[in-house]
Parts: sequence; C-alpha cells; structure tokens
Amino acid sequence: MENTLGDFLRSRRARILPEEVGLPSHGRRRVQGLRREEVAQLAGVSVDYYVRLEQGRGGSASDAVLDAVARVLRLDEVEAAHLRSLARPPKAPAGTVAGRGRARQQVRPGTRLLLDLMTEVPAFVLGRRMEVLAWNALGEAVNGFSTRTGGGADGPPNQARHAFLDPAAREYYRQWDAVAAETVSYLRRDAGLHPDDPVLSALVGELSVRSEEFGRLWADHLVREKTHGVKLVRHPLVGDLDFGYETLGVNGSPDQLLVVYTAPAGSPTAQKLALLASWTAPGGTSQVAGASGASEGADASGAAEAS
Repeated sequence: MENTLGDFLRSRRARILPEEVGLPSHGRRRVQGLRREEVAQLAGVSVDYYVRLEQGRGGSASDAVLDAVARVLRLDEVEAAHLRSLARPPKAPAGTVAGRGRARQQVRPGTRLLLDLMTEVPAFVLGRRMEVLAWNALGEAVNGFSTRTGGGADGPPNQARHAFLDPAAREYYRQWDAVAAETVSYLRRDAGLHPDDPVLSALVGELSVRSEEFGRLWADHLVREKTHGVKLVRHPLVGDLDFGYETLGVNGSPDQLLVVYTAPAGSPTAQKLALLASWTAPGGTSQVAGASGASEGADASGAAEAS
C-alpha cells in the first residue's frame, strides 16, 4: 500500500545536509540528508512518534507538530499545506458516494461569458486533474485545445496528457522541462487535496506507465501551485510566442482556475496575437469541453464540440 506521507517526508529530509541545520556530518551516512532521529530531535518530538508519522501511523497530528516538522524540513507555504493534507486527509463531504469524482466539472455561464469578453488575450479555465474545461477564441488559436484528445473520447483536453504523451508538445513548449515539472507538481498538490479520487489515480498510473519522465518527476514529490510565470511556445503558424501567465481562482468554483496569457503592448508576441485574432471568426464564443450544438446566448456559450 502506498505511503504518500512517508515518501514525501523522506524526499524532503533527503534535501537537507546536516551542516545546514547545525548538525555534525562526521563519518559515512547510510541515508542522504537528515536521519529520522535528527528530524525528530530538531522538531522537538520523540523519535518513536516521528517514525510512526513517517509510516503513516501518526494519527491526527497537531498543528504544532506539523508546523515544527515543516520548519525543520524547510518547507515552503505550499509544501507545508501539502504536508497537512497528507497527515490529515480531507474528509469527503457528507452524502458523497463512491465514484462521484468521475462527474464532469461544469463551468458557470457567467465564467464562459467572461471568456467571450476577453477578446485580446488567450484564456482558459483549468479544472481538476489539469483538465481544460473551457477556452476563448484566442485560447483556441494559441493552444489548439479542440484538436486534443487528452481527456478521452468524450472528456475534456488534459494538459498533463498533452505534455507527456503528445510528441508535438516537446516542440510546442520551448521550455518543455519546466512545463513538465510544473505539471507534475500541480498534480501532486491536487492528489494531496483529493486523495480518494479514482480518476486522478488512474491518470497518474497511466502517465507513470507511458512516460519515464513523468515517473521520475512524480517520485520527486515536488508540490507547487499554479499562480503566475512565463510560458514560451512555438506556434505552428506565427512562430515563437513569449507569454506571461496569470492564474486566478474562480469564486464559487473552488477547483477551477482562470488562466490568462499576457504580452506587453507593442511586443512581437502582441503583434502576432493580433494577427491570430484577425484570423478568428468574428463573433466566436468560448468553447466548452465535451459540449455540442449551436450557441444560444450566454447559457449555451461555447457549444462547439471539443474532440
């Protein structure tokens, strides 16, 4: 049985040299980084308790203990939150039934309308498991979401499947290594927040089997939020595009993020975006993954099928 908490703690203490925390490093050490006994000593807990925690038998660890361990292991804010999720797994809401995680995520009509109104920037809604739930016209022009089948025959495009299983992704992302690491660290965080999601487990299993790079990165237990950064792509029609991106939470839809690509006015990328926009059909609406039929106002915005 997988012990994700123990694997995460071992990976984090392996990063820290004894001398970095004021401990002697004399003699040959059997483990890389800190020993369990050293972490326990520095965190002010008994060795037995820390060993049980690393074995996944720590019970309901207190905030004080988890904060002390996070301090010793030099976890950042996101990693510390991940530690708390693993040590005290979130409880499923009352009335939750098995398999509910398979239900398709829905994008509110108001969010789709917002995408339609964003005519000068590529934008899309990212949901659980890195599923792309909806996108605007420029988002489609830049990313080609409607041509991706990463989510299965009737599911939404999946950014993780695209990055690791589509050979074209390595050409499209000019910094593929950075995108790969970001993708895996985001999925790791998602897995910590939703430990009983069978769809996510199946996705991780598939990627681990089909991609050696994914398996290696997954074993590193990196955890990051998708907040902002740089995305460098090579578009098949207009060439290199240098984007910044900003990620905004969608209020009322806690598992959804609005991702917007930006470029300074007058920059080569902004000029190429204007060219792509001129090729986009006038009056185009946002597309919703898996939807079909004609657009009928805001509630049906984005009805073009995403295959």
